[in-house]
Amino acid sequence: MGLEHDFLAWTLLRTIAGIASAWVLVFVSAWALEQLAAQGRPGLSGIVYAGVGTGIAVAGGACLILMRVGAGSTAAWLVLGVASLAATAVLWSAFDEQTSIPAVAAPAARAPAGEFWKLVVCYGIYGYGYIIPATFLPVMAREAIADQSLFGWAWPVFGAAAVASTLAAARLARFMSHRSIWAACHLLMALGVAVPLLLPGLAGILLAALLVGGTFVVITQVGLQEARSVAGAQARRLIAAMTSAFALGQIAGPVSVSYLVGAQGGFERALAVAAALLTLSALALIRR
Repeated sequence: MGLEHDFLAWTLLRTIAGIASAWVLVFVSAWALEQLAAQGRPGLSGIVYAGVGTGIAVAGGACLILMRVGAGSTAAWLVLGVASLAATAVLWSAFDEQTSIPAVAAPAARAPAGEFWKLVVCYGIYGYGYIIPATFLPVMAREAIADQSLFGWAWPVFGAAAVASTLAAARLARFMSHRSIWAACHLLMALGVAVPLLLPGLAGILLAALLVGGTFVVITQVGLQEARSVAGAQARRLIAAMTSAFALGQIAGPVSVSYLVGAQGGFERALAVAAALLTLSALALIRR
């Protein structure tokens, strides 16, 4: 994207990146959880998912530095692309089948098919509820913040909140089930989505960013672990279905917001719908 600036080319590149992102999420999550289970250290799953927040924080910090030295978006794309390739080269040997630890047998599925679909739908609602504030809170912040340079700090803080929350969730899992943590995060995210409606201005936007940033990776973390518990040997298929539902939610979110904003002239109704769906999905998760 740093070498090509045609809109259609960017659309194609973003599509390829989206497919790759889904594959990485499904296969790395399954691989990592299997390795940790084989080593008898499932509690380290928080470190795996803390990588998502770390990547966000590092990328955001790199963009801050590039902004300080006067580099444009083209340079940022190239720097981040080269850094990603370098990281891939360093980590490639970790996925060598000859050096990987044999995976332990996954637990047998213990839930009816209806439970599978409940997880898929709730994970799709998570994608819908997450993408709306992730996409449109910066737009709302631009209207509330006069100093444009402050925008650069949004993603480093967002990523740091994700790192801290995933590590905390791994410890919390000793006392709560993955399902309970998942439902609680949906409620917290719903509150974060609704905060700008209750507390207009910069304070509400920052609180919303903290609540959403502090829950979105945790939901992925505990949701995929719950999929492994529910689906057993079929966990990869369930994780793939959940990831597809998440992607559909991400598509539906901006489309519905565009429609509602066009009809109402503001983000209020879109935020209210997302908060309501997240709340209902939390109740569905709690109820067996």
